[in-house]
Amino acid sequence: MTIGEALVKYLQARGVEVIFGIPGVHTIELYRGLAKSNIRHITSRHEQGVGFMADGYARASGRAGVAFVITGPGMTNMLTPMAQALADSIPMLVISGVNQRDSLGLGLGHLHELPDQQALSSQVATTSTQINQQSDLIPALDRAFESFIAKRPAPIHIQIPTDVMGQPFHWDDNLAATPQSQTVLSSAYNANRSSVPFPDQTDLDQATHLLNQSENIVILAGGGAKKSAQSLQAIAEQLAAPVILTTNGRGLMHQHPLCVPASPSLEAVRQLIREADCVLAVGTEMGFTDYDAYRDDGFPTPMHLIKIDICAEQLNRQTAEITLHGDAHAVLTSLDISSAKPAHQRLEQAQLRAATARDTAFSGLPVEYQDHIKLLDTLSECYPDTYFIGDSTQLIYAGGLYYDHDKPGAWFNAATGFGALGYAIPAAIGAAIAEPDKRIICLVGDGGAQFTLPELMTAVQEKLNITFIIWNNLGYLEIETSMASVDIDVVGCDPQPPKFDYIAKAYSMPFASCSKSPDSLKKAIASLKQYEGATMIEVQAYPTQRKG
Repeated sequence: MTIGEALVKYLQARGVEVIFGIPGVHTIELYRGLAKSNIRHITSRHEQGVGFMADGYARASGRAGVAFVITGPGMTNMLTPMAQALADSIPMLVISGVNQRDSLGLGLGHLHELPDQQALSSQVATTSTQINQQSDLIPALDRAFESFIAKRPAPIHIQIPTDVMGQPFHWDDNLAATPQSQTVLSSAYNANRSSVPFPDQTDLDQATHLLNQSENIVILAGGGAKKSAQSLQAIAEQLAAPVILTTNGRGLMHQHPLCVPASPSLEAVRQLIREADCVLAVGTEMGFTDYDAYRDDGFPTPMHLIKIDICAEQLNRQTAEITLHGDAHAVLTSLDISSAKPAHQRLEQAQLRAATARDTAFSGLPVEYQDHIKLLDTLSECYPDTYFIGDSTQLIYAGGLYYDHDKPGAWFNAATGFGALGYAIPAAIGAAIAEPDKRIICLVGDGGAQFTLPELMTAVQEKLNITFIIWNNLGYLEIETSMASVDIDVVGCDPQPPKFDYIAKAYSMPFASCSKSPDSLKKAIASLKQYEGATMIEVQAYPTQRKG
């Protein structure tokens, strides 16, 4: 057995079912054992697609996304997806080749040579490890999977030199036969792992005391709470606390009277926070793209802030009265709230505050955005309990400000955090690999689609159930509007899109088009219901000034 074969065998023992990659001369030894394994390999059309597919797969499956890429350009193409995954706390194991050891850092002009690949990758990965001999492999992989479980999920990079991949490896069947041999990252699994951090009892007692003494509590829930739906709802009801959801927290407490599925960048939501005498922040970094999207520095300083997070560094980035370092589900269920249920009148008042915030937030949005949100609601009616995966485009921007999705963790996009265009199409492919029995909805603009358009063929080849909804406004309309709003002459915002009906035909994909009205969208959806596999709907969202 070679080191490359041992790598594949280990990944299979860990429960890895899918690897995303593009084979090359610098990784062929990693593929030696792949055909004989039970692992499915998905070949993308570009390494950026490899990374975004791994990201979408991780979000939908709860497992680490695993990627194989070559050294040099393969690795540099992976940096953007890794940066997006780092920003959104997504577990990703990137295994790359690197040139032979005696050539590294010498600038001898080898194929795909980088001055220092590890230094580059370490900027977007929590760790970067080089395998120099067989004894390095298993410890490096063990550390990676343990980190996915016990720490804030993030990309991890392992590189294997070409002169090491084919070296002999002496396999011991006990190497991967451990209780940790699962990549599932559910909160219940986290809570049972001894290595997962847990707060000191003193801190828990202080937080419990403060929550029990407060009369007007608000909860902020982010992506770190998405696997804690039941415990979050239970404590919200016990505390009579409205729950404000960030983008990655959407889907939690769907249609619950205490749920506020609106951005904390909106004034109505901020007012709810100002009125609170205690704020409990669960699994949210409280970053600017969620909390200060308009860059007006208007987010209020919460009174008596309690933060729960599995990442110690995140806890220290904002001043909080109490920080609780641990898994969201485990910490929430350990808070000893004195009353099983709040007084009926207090709960009614909290529900009224939440309803007021919801209504005021929605009514304060531009009419165009309100119409976009109604389209999202229409999509949700037509495709319930599934994943809506987006890029930076108008529908996603509107939904980021206000939208109540019906499935926790199933509304995600690249419009916040790192904000990489080209994310939606490959990320939707990754999600469809993880959830083959669901129809995945991909929401992408005509501009963003052109970043990763070739990945459509991956969806067709793999026979994936994805509906690609192209929001075609003939360019970068949001950027054009932003330029015009500050009196900058608009330049570069009108990249001509292809004819998407021809694109769909070229990819053997059933196609429909519609206007921006809910009824027109429903008709387009109905016209494609008979088809399995990938389909495309073009929404003609052309602005008046660009028509014709």
